[in-house]
Amino acid sequence: MLFLFPSAIFITIFLIIPAVWTLYLGLTNYSLTGLAAANPKFVGLQNYAKVLKDPEFYNSFKLTIIFVIGSAIIGQALLGFIIAWTFSDKPGKLRSFVEVIIILAWMVPSSVVTFLWSAFLNGQNGTLNKIIGGQTEWLITHPMLSIIVFNSWRGAAFSVLLFGAAIAAVPKSHLEVARIAGASKYRQLRDIIVPASRGHILTNLLLISLWSFNLFTPYLLTGGGPGGKTEILPIFVYEKALRYFNFGIASAIATIMLLINFVFALIVIRRGKQK
Repeated sequence: MLFLFPSAIFITIFLIIPAVWTLYLGLTNYSLTGLAAANPKFVGLQNYAKVLKDPEFYNSFKLTIIFVIGSAIIGQALLGFIIAWTFSDKPGKLRSFVEVIIILAWMVPSSVVTFLWSAFLNGQNGTLNKIIGGQTEWLITHPMLSIIVFNSWRGAAFSVLLFGAAIAAVPKSHLEVARIAGASKYRQLRDIIVPASRGHILTNLLLISLWSFNLFTPYLLTGGGPGGKTEILPIFVYEKALRYFNFGIASAIATIMLLINFVFALIVIRRGKQK
């Protein structure tokens, strides 16, 4: 208990208290301006009713699902597994070099990564347009694709490391027997690697999906635009709270996001236990 006490203090201050405070604000009309700032009133579930009737909320939720599927499931999990599998049987120095390069993308601060990708995707003098010889304003014409690729490039390192460790833990004798029996690399992957790595796969999908669902970093790249085309839920909450100063509505949306995260995590965890 003595060793756990410092961690418990930090968790209480930075997680539990803000969570309870958010739940409270979601039941009030609290605002940063006007009478509601000085004397917030308890409104019960009115904020939740407004949110659930707001078409902008459902549009933002749809964009968030697209972003999570594109960047977390396809961009990070699938790409990370392919990279880990591709280099699993390569010489140690080559594999280590690739892992270091990928980890560097993960270690660079978000603000620096955003600046690099802004320069890379710039329509006038961007690196991508210089390579392909075009003049495309990527952040305007393909905003969702841009933030999906941006998040995939940044977050694939976690999947590569996790899947690399899972593949390395598979007994070599199993793969050797499969090769002697004439199994192709695809059959080895389907019948040995994937079943043995199922726990890692579910853990990875759970973590990166939750991270992507709650990610605010795309705001640094697009600001939620153009025209709200990249206004995923974390950005939507930010706009409600700090542009329109409506903390009650923003807190209600944040609570709904929390419930969505909880349900998704519960489904994945129960699925893992069944397997």
